[in-house]
Amino acid sequence: MRHATQVELGKRIFAHLDAGTTDMSPEVARNPVSAFTCEKRLAREWETLFLGRPQYVGLSCLIPEPGDYLTNDDLGVPILATRDRTGRVRAFLNVCRHRGARVAEGCGKGKRVFVCPYHAWSYDTSGRLVALPERKSFGEVDRSAFGLRELPAGERHGMVWVAPRPGGALDLDAVFEGLDDDLAGFDLAGQHHYGTRTMTRRMNWKIVMDTFLESYHFPALHTETVGPLFIPNLSIVDTYGPNLREVFVRRTIEEMRAEPEEDWDLVRESALVYAMPPNTVVVVLIDHYEIWRFYPVDGKVDETKVYLEFYTPEPPATEEADAHWQRNLDLTVRTVELEDFTAGEGIQSGAASGAQEHVVYGRNEAALQHFEKTVAALVGERVGALPAARAAA
Repeated sequence: MRHATQVELGKRIFAHLDAGTTDMSPEVARNPVSAFTCEKRLAREWETLFLGRPQYVGLSCLIPEPGDYLTNDDLGVPILATRDRTGRVRAFLNVCRHRGARVAEGCGKGKRVFVCPYHAWSYDTSGRLVALPERKSFGEVDRSAFGLRELPAGERHGMVWVAPRPGGALDLDAVFEGLDDDLAGFDLAGQHHYGTRTMTRRMNWKIVMDTFLESYHFPALHTETVGPLFIPNLSIVDTYGPNLREVFVRRTIEEMRAEPEEDWDLVRESALVYAMPPNTVVVVLIDHYEIWRFYPVDGKVDETKVYLEFYTPEPPATEEADAHWQRNLDLTVRTVELEDFTAGEGIQSGAASGAQEHVVYGRNEAALQHFEKTVAALVGERVGALPAARAAA
């Protein structure tokens, strides 16, 4: 993040602190509960937002060298992402062109060829079929026509993106709309992958995203974890097409006010949240990064698989350093699992109960409103204003 941006945001924060205000949406909004319970709605979201838009699959540091690779199966499409011998990120359907078996599992380093375990058809890192055993008895095959099916793939700011459909589009300018300046200043490509945690919870995927998009809940839900660290109900929100940046402010921010502007360090005094719909959240903290992803499970409106990737500036050099990062990771998981996600599962249960037709979003939940309105619009739905009479009541 450019220093000029940090100063501009800092001034907005101090203005809100002095006035006792926060960034707000123009209106109180309401969203039909069916947004979280309707299977047809979820099917449109899946086709339009998950299969129809580029998907983040990992940081560049996970596949830094030629032959490094990772796989992803959460989209119902078997994806293999690798770095070819020229250093370019490539992605393919993880499907052998012979009988359709998988050619790679999990992740790994330094592969020169991907060998199908079924009949040993072999593919190089550019997807070419380079070996076909027993060619004489198998029969004539034009190997150039039987390479792995390629998917559009690219990387920017240390993030690897893949379009899940062959022939799909990958417009990184659109993916990073409004966020290039900020993300270019964070060395995501140079981070160390400390670990990944996986969770599956009984709630709609959008409720998972909503967890990250307002600080209104901090004093009630996080009384003994992150609540004491941050100023409640204060958020700085900027939107860029579907994307957004939200700043949660640490209680230590007043120390920055006393410093010369040229010394202001907003990262030190905040948590920066970048939401990139449909399902990717980058959290920038004082000394590490978190990247969250979530996917609906098997077409279920009330089940979501969540990934937390935890990145540190460098590998821990000592047992003490490792213990430090382990405590940080454990605190993050414990807070989100036991507090946010437990509340989210209650919300999902309430949505299914028939207790109400709509949920309500306050003006002070500006980032959440933006996300829910964006998703709704992309699938032909609408998050509307709460009628004035009801708002007054």
